[in-house]
Amino acid sequence: MEGWILYRKPDTHISADIYEMDRFKAAAREMGIDLRIIPPEDFEITVFPDDRKRVIINGEVTPIPDFIIPRMGAGTTYFALAVIRQLEKLGVYALNGSVTVESVKDKLYTQQILAQENIPMPQTMMAKFPVDINLVMQHFSFPVVIKTLYGAQGKGVFLAKDEDEFQKYVDLVFAMNNEASFIIQEMISESFGRDLRVFTVGGRVVACMERSSADPDGFKANFSQGGKVRAFPVDEEIEWLATTISRLFDLDVAGVDLLFDKTGYKVCEVNSSPGFRGIESACPVRIPEEIFHYIRVRLGNFSRA
Repeated sequence: MEGWILYRKPDTHISADIYEMDRFKAAAREMGIDLRIIPPEDFEITVFPDDRKRVIINGEVTPIPDFIIPRMGAGTTYFALAVIRQLEKLGVYALNGSVTVESVKDKLYTQQILAQENIPMPQTMMAKFPVDINLVMQHFSFPVVIKTLYGAQGKGVFLAKDEDEFQKYVDLVFAMNNEASFIIQEMISESFGRDLRVFTVGGRVVACMERSSADPDGFKANFSQGGKVRAFPVDEEIEWLATTISRLFDLDVAGVDLLFDKTGYKVCEVNSSPGFRGIESACPVRIPEEIFHYIRVRLGNFSRA
């Protein structure tokens, strides 16, 4: 079985996700899977109706693989989506698919879908230039969370403790781009500096961890920013939320972030390309192996274990 990981850098220059890429490559070798890591920019998108088994990579005609795993997450560009779509049209199985990746990378759209399905979530508003501060204050109490529409690993997320800080962050965003949009969310006080990351594969929960900020005064709990992690027991509500969201967004692999609330949990974000260094360090789970086993099931390929 042959597969490609679509990643923003070639495998000789990986830095941000080196742990994940190394784990994928090691698991593939152990399971007899021929795996390549290829940046979308190496592809030439050609539409030839009479040739549906090959693509062009770095100028060379290359046979298509059995599956692809897009790993760009919120950083997926239009061109990368076009590459995923092209391979899907040629019959290559994508985990996750282009429609799913495009939907989940947009944080506002994600919140709109969650609200439509009555999934518990923080109160959310989209802001645009110029921001009507009085309108914001009618619907929110400080502190509030400010998020750019596309971001990952805690980047582009700010906590405004009062009106002055809110205006400062707004001015900063619009100084960079006065056509930018971002979302405002209520701050869930019970979850200040901590949250849950639930990892699903094939619509089932395979691991859950609690993340907490290393800084007692910090509100971000991301492991990539130094947060502490520990295994967390999966109760019925966590199971229901994670599996429902995976099914709702058609996610074969998902990282569902939950906030602690007075009465249970609220959904913070959904990730189509979640990192797993933290969850493998906290929980007895091997994520690449889980993913490759699931792909074998989907493709009906059990010839090599």
